[in-house]
Formats: sequence, structure tokens, C-alpha cells
Amino acid sequence: MTTEAPKRIGRKGVPNHPIEFRRQLATLACEPGVSVARLAMEHGLNANLVFKWRRSLRAGEYDPVGLLPVKVEIPATEIVPTPPVPTPKTVQTGTIEISVGNARVRIDGTPDESTLTLVLRMLRGGSA
Repeated sequence: MTTEAPKRIGRKGVPNHPIEFRRQLATLACEPGVSVARLAMEHGLNANLVFKWRRSLRAGEYDPVGLLPVKVEIPATEIVPTPPVPTPKTVQTGTIEISVGNARVRIDGTPDESTLTLVLRMLRGGSA
């Protein structure tokens, strides 16, 4: 039985033979009466490489890898709604400018009623 040696050249220029090819040759090398040296020569390989593959086969390195079942559980988390952020009351701002005679008063913002009463009284010449 002749099996052609498929070769994939690795980064360093060394052939990188597929696992299936290694497994097949190692299995042949394990059969009774098979000359590992002749088997290697038929495939253009070094006998030491085939011996290494045979040891790897016996060690179970070429066995298919079985996958274990995995179950992912996501813990249920209680979703707490975030309280609404109170929106600040809109503050109405403006400007009041009063001119009486030679006096001019400018009030920016939102003054309260007592402040406006005091300013008007002062403009009329009254006392505080």
C-alpha cells in the first residue's frame, strides 16, 4: 500500500504533514512485520520521523478530541428601574431697565416683589 506524502511547507521550510497522514503511516508502522525504515523510504521520509509518529500514536496524541457538553447558565438578575431624574424647574430670567430722570436702574434675573418695591421707592426719592 503506497500512500503519497502530502507536504505543506511550514514557516521554517520544514514539511508540515497533516495529522491524518501521520496517523495513517503510524498505524501502518504498528502492523506486525512492517519495516519502518522501508515504509519511511517509500514515502520519502526519515525513519526517525515515522518512529516518532508511531510513539505519538501509541501515546494517544492522534486520537480524536472529544468535546464535553457545556451548559451556560445566565443568572437571573432583578431589573430595578432607575428612578426618574427630576428635571429642574425652568427659571424664567429677564431684564428690567427703569429710567427716572437722571437715574437708570437695570435688574437682571428674577427679582422678588419686595426687591422691586424697594428699588421703585428709592427711585421716587423715598427712603428705604
